[in-house]
Amino acid sequence: MNQITANQSNKIKILLADDHQLFREGLKRILNMESDIEVIGECGDGIQVLEFCNHTLPEIVLMDINMPIETGVVTTERLRGMFPDVKVIILSIHDDESYVFETLRKGATGYLLKDMEAESLINAIRSVHQGHSYIHPKVTGKLINQLRRMTYLDEMGVASGAAATKEPGVKYIATEESPLTRREAEVLRLMAEGKSNKMIGEYLFISEKTVKNHVSSILQKMEVDDRTQAVINSIKFGWVTL
Repeated sequence: MNQITANQSNKIKILLADDHQLFREGLKRILNMESDIEVIGECGDGIQVLEFCNHTLPEIVLMDINMPIETGVVTTERLRGMFPDVKVIILSIHDDESYVFETLRKGATGYLLKDMEAESLINAIRSVHQGHSYIHPKVTGKLINQLRRMTYLDEMGVASGAAATKEPGVKYIATEESPLTRREAEVLRLMAEGKSNKMIGEYLFISEKTVKNHVSSILQKMEVDDRTQAVINSIKFGWVTL
């Protein structure tokens, strides 16, 4: 584990967690060129991440999903439990939506692919630092398609998960933390099923304009920029189950 002393600047403090040293060095060089970002440490496995955070808290951990000793998924869950203020962005070569679902459930705030451009990576870090979720666009498309496939299977009466449940389908779970009204919750659930504004309006017997107003209110309350982020956050917060 290679620790770098953090200063008291207002830079976004990043911890890099990847078992490939050359990859870490290249990433560190790119990030440290930015005036508002600082790499404060490097780790080669999940255990080192937890040890580092015990004495120096980063704001964001950029974590490889495949690491020795302890995977990025396991480390994410443990890290979020021990240090809930630390945000985790997963770095992966896998664009399979199942990886995204799993890491979001464990507390990750972002999911990026290692082959993305440097500018997009930096924008993602800044977005997460500002409180948003960020999923690589290539993965987001697959995520939405998977939601649509699951909805289709449920409508056909086929179990969409690994095992059938008594009440299959995408469901909205009301919690005290949810800022949404009952109608907004219904719209969010249908958004998670991949339905368009027109389809939602037809389903709820309301105009498409009214649906758009509900969607705008949902985005504002959830402090996200688009409906994809809203769906992803609703899964992460446990408001929507698949």
